[in-house]
Amino acid sequence: MASEADPVVDEEDAFGVRIVAVGPEDGGGRVDKLLSTLLPEMSRGRVQALIAQGRVSRDGAPVADASAKALPGDYRLEIPPPEAAEPAPEAIPLKVLFEDSYLIVVDKPAGMAVHPAPGSESGTLVNALLHHAGASLSGIGGVARPGIVHRIDKDTSGIVVAAKTDAAHQGLSTLFAAHDIDRVYIALTRGAPRAARGTLVGAIGRSSSDRKKMALVKSGGRHAVTHYAVERVFGPAEKPLAARVACTLETGRTHQIRVHLASAGAPCLGDRTYGSGPPAEKVRQAIAAAGLTRQALHAAVLGFRHPVTGETLRFESPLPPDMATLQGLLETL
Repeated sequence: MASEADPVVDEEDAFGVRIVAVGPEDGGGRVDKLLSTLLPEMSRGRVQALIAQGRVSRDGAPVADASAKALPGDYRLEIPPPEAAEPAPEAIPLKVLFEDSYLIVVDKPAGMAVHPAPGSESGTLVNALLHHAGASLSGIGGVARPGIVHRIDKDTSGIVVAAKTDAAHQGLSTLFAAHDIDRVYIALTRGAPRAARGTLVGAIGRSSSDRKKMALVKSGGRHAVTHYAVERVFGPAEKPLAARVACTLETGRTHQIRVHLASAGAPCLGDRTYGSGPPAEKVRQAIAAAGLTRQALHAAVLGFRHPVTGETLRFESPLPPDMATLQGLLETL
């Protein structure tokens, strides 16, 4: 069993220590430029800030100047945790699928971020959960993301589980880290993968050309495996215009489904980040008529063993209106 995005342990570490070994062949240029190149998840400005804060050293000696020449040695970067403000409770309606004293399972709408982040400081699932669950959620999993064990993209809809106690948080985190969670996502794609079912494998890391995007990378990424099955094709069978694809993940990396489907030549419809070329005109018309303004991706199934009671739980969520309407229109192609 697997997860779309591993728990907070699967998300790229936002803080900690990075060790970068620089050999004689790598030196010569500016140290800030070299370190940001060798650590693609970090911008040059971020490296410069860490140097200014005294958080970068080479072989134990502080690096004081970001513009200094990079010398061979082991560079150590200490990345502090973010100083996040405590989220405020907000009276946002939630579609609750299950709730007990230990955890809560909700069906998240598209457009709602899971936790506060730059650009989405309010209106998040965390804000809603704090209002719904009250003090029981406070501090579980950290101030910035109380109760959150995993996340799905802001514009991906579907099922999310959150912890209400330390025991549940630890237990769920263990399940996600071991990929012992059953999760199925439904995607409506441009065209269809060549094979009706298969496995997409490729390491995922930050794109070297656009740090806001993830990409398949040859080095420095994280191993990622997506199993998929084409459930339906729309348009001519010999050259489908679109498809409904069920994705189950063996691993869970940031944007994994979207990156892997795009690499297979069948990106999610409506995906502005990974969609590459436009779909056929009839498909574009269907997207507009359905009112789809985001990637057509939905977390449809979540199954796991309750971390405290041991009960086997499984939840299913039907396609939300925008995707359901789009699928209906695609069936007429």
